[in-house]
Amino acid sequence: MLLERTSETASVQEALHAAADGRSSLLLFAGPLGIGRSSWLRELPRRLDVQHVRVMRANAAVMEQDFAFGVVHQLFDSLTLDASDDLDASHASGDPGEPGAPVPPGALAGYDAPAGEAPAFPPDEGPRPEDLLPAGMDDPSAPLDSILPDLRTLLTRLGRARPLLILVDDLQWADARSLELLSYLAGRLHDVRAVLVCTLRDGDPRARHPLVCAVTDAATQVTRLAPLSSAATGQLVREQFGESGEEEFLGACHRASGGNPVFLRALLPALDAAGARPRATQAGAVAALRPAPLRERLADCLRAQATPVRDLAAAMAVLGGTAAPGLAGRLAGLDEVGESCALGVLHRLGLLAAEGVPDFVHPVVRDAAKAIMSMTEYGSWHARAALLLHEVGHPAEEVAVQLLAANTLGDGWSGTVLRTAADSALRRGAPQEAARFLRRPLLDSPEQGEERALLLIDLATAENAYDSAACERHIGQAVALLETPHDRAAAALRIAPDFLSAVSPTGVEILRQAAAGLGPADRLADPARGTALRLEARLRHSARQDPAELAAAVRRLGERPEEPAVGTGAERELLAVLLHAAALSGRLPAHEAARQAARVLERVPATGPGVPAVLPLLTAVFTGADRIDVLADWLAARERHRRTAGEATDPVSHVGLATVLLARGRLTHAREHAESAFEYAMSDRHGDSAASAVAALAAVALESGDIALGERVRAGAGGRRTADDLVCTTLLRLTEAQSHSARGEFAVALDTVLACGRRLEAVGWRNPVLFPWRPRAIRLMQRRGDLESARALAEEEYAQACILGAPVAIGRAQQLRGGLRGGSEGTALLRDAVHVLRGSAHELELARALRALARAVRVGAEARELQCESATLAMACGVPWKAEQDRPGPAGPQPEPTLTPTESRVVALAGSGLTNQAIAAELGVGCRVVEKHLTNSYRKLGISGRVQLLALMAGAGKISARA
Repeated sequence: MLLERTSETASVQEALHAAADGRSSLLLFAGPLGIGRSSWLRELPRRLDVQHVRVMRANAAVMEQDFAFGVVHQLFDSLTLDASDDLDASHASGDPGEPGAPVPPGALAGYDAPAGEAPAFPPDEGPRPEDLLPAGMDDPSAPLDSILPDLRTLLTRLGRARPLLILVDDLQWADARSLELLSYLAGRLHDVRAVLVCTLRDGDPRARHPLVCAVTDAATQVTRLAPLSSAATGQLVREQFGESGEEEFLGACHRASGGNPVFLRALLPALDAAGARPRATQAGAVAALRPAPLRERLADCLRAQATPVRDLAAAMAVLGGTAAPGLAGRLAGLDEVGESCALGVLHRLGLLAAEGVPDFVHPVVRDAAKAIMSMTEYGSWHARAALLLHEVGHPAEEVAVQLLAANTLGDGWSGTVLRTAADSALRRGAPQEAARFLRRPLLDSPEQGEERALLLIDLATAENAYDSAACERHIGQAVALLETPHDRAAAALRIAPDFLSAVSPTGVEILRQAAAGLGPADRLADPARGTALRLEARLRHSARQDPAELAAAVRRLGERPEEPAVGTGAERELLAVLLHAAALSGRLPAHEAARQAARVLERVPATGPGVPAVLPLLTAVFTGADRIDVLADWLAARERHRRTAGEATDPVSHVGLATVLLARGRLTHAREHAESAFEYAMSDRHGDSAASAVAALAAVALESGDIALGERVRAGAGGRRTADDLVCTTLLRLTEAQSHSARGEFAVALDTVLACGRRLEAVGWRNPVLFPWRPRAIRLMQRRGDLESARALAEEEYAQACILGAPVAIGRAQQLRGGLRGGSEGTALLRDAVHVLRGSAHELELARALRALARAVRVGAEARELQCESATLAMACGVPWKAEQDRPGPAGPQPEPTLTPTESRVVALAGSGLTNQAIAAELGVGCRVVEKHLTNSYRKLGISGRVQLLALMAGAGKISARA
């Protein structure tokens, strides 16, 4: 398919009409590589009126430049003659250049035989074109002065009957003798009745040859072929894919190719072969595609260029996106003028995105520039590029990328640069890049000594974020190379430093040996004492599934009469670990655990950089104690600082916020933060937080009774770093039991819940707030009619809750006991549950207890007041009671609609007595928006209108501050 070459074709047709009238011309058509010169010239005769035109064509080639008159031979070989052609040579007289002049000897050899001799050709055949050529052309030593006039005369005779259309493709590659003829002819076209059409590749070195310039300078018309338009690109897409492309896809194709046909005809088949369709979603694949045939063609073009052009292309390929003005020229060893000239050549070749800018038009050009280098040259180029970037002060990461590809590292500066680049990569959250930077100097470091140990430690620090096994292995190697106990201990602390990653037995052994080498903390002075405390904290945390260690943690907290020290980071870290262990066991009174955790948190600034390593530990302590006010205030202050400073949120903070909101029963907002943390975990940007993010969203699924959410969490957790986290695996198993229960598989669900409980009891994790598995098992037992087992389990839950002393645990246990006993005793237990839960942060649990008590009271003003207060609290938590009132599940509501934050706001304003217009003005929205939100809210709450809403809100006055 030949596109958008109508004007060029028309100019040739006009020239042919002029040639028929005796006005010959030389037309030159130039353009960059792949612009379609040859395709157009090959198609040209079929698009012209050549019925009375004699066509001669030749294609010059690089490999035929040593073949004298090779192009001339092609021209005459393409000529078709017959016996009727009148060359008018035997009876004329006069000047050879005039019509009727005698033909010089040999010019028509074999065409008209001398008198008395037989004709050279049979009567029914015309002359062979090659027999028309002067005999001297076969003699390399023959002078051109005797050949060129004969050739011109011959062309004049051939053009007498019909005008000549002489087509020469790739003029720059024509042999010297043919160029002599073409330049001779170009200046003497009068009376030849010919149109000489030549094409020339811009930027080719031989385009500046004097003989080529002699021809091009004589051109009567010079035309540069333009790139294809967007519309033509669309036609080629339809031709390739059989369908029209979407606008974004077409735009990507046009930008990637620059309208160059050879680029398009390489990219489109490659996209088709890869299964792509011309859709907007595939637009990104266009720029990234690098077809091998196109790369090889471009590489051949670059190989043919002069050394400065090749070197500049290589420098641009090596520097990539760092090619600042003048930098590529310096790397190529060119001065300003030399770089400008080389850029001009690359631009004329069509390989640059813009004139004078060292930026390739497509990544495949960069690949082609790399392909012309050997492996040794490639490594040498990168070594020189690294040195140049280092000298001009480019960022360490840019220099490091060059060093990674260099065949040898430079002097001592290269190792420093690579380590600096690794630090930078870690700060921006790219640990794998950091590890790549550090492995390179490790290859050249000595096998022994502190230098190698420090490299191993830095490498392990980077690997800890995505490959804990490699981290522990390299820390073990580093420890063996370090001399002092303190250095070995400091290295061991790089293993799982954030209390989120699991530590393998090998890692624990490294920590234990380092602690043994350093000795007890109370016998050391800082900084060794701080290191020893941190080692103790790591070892105690790694043993959190050991019941004996949990008991030891509780004893350690009470073994001294004075308060545990929190003056240093190491002291706070150890105290947080001890409190976390005590919280898991449920053996430290809740008020004491919360008080000590507050002492730690008040020393940790909410406005500091990053998330404190102890935050996940303290979150579990505050939540397990049902004392979250201090933690909530700290997280709110941190969130305000984050917004002011413009920092991005992190998954650990999202998990903390979700946990606090869940502990208050605010399910809608808790889910928002848990979902955000879960998205981070699924994207692998924060692999260490995966387990806590999965656990947070699983807890939301359990509390809200959302079966679909539980299934999604389990599906997303597959293959993540969650298998070694007991909290995460327990909550996932409980969501699995919840799904079984929803399907009526109560026996399977109960077995799953009891298995989770046995596992938690075996490791000593008995906190009923953090692990409320018994309430779920009790409800499943009720479903199966096993009330005796349910009552026994409820008594166990109450006993554990009393040991802990957390209001939510005691109130929940009392509610379970009251529901199982019934009668006046049950009602008394429910009243006690409500009383205790009024001191809890968990508003939704209080709402459930109020509703249970209202059902026990059944009738009267008290029942209505309890029901109204319960509904108001539930509504503030975003949970309507209509879907919950017949809740069949083990614990927590079944899947149900919840009020959105906007719906809750609109309902609250409507309940306060504001009209729809007033609510619209308050929120800055239209009345129809308010009406829509109220309609949705009425449906979710199971009421018919504003009257019932006001009745529902009537009892909210005394709890308005809580709501």
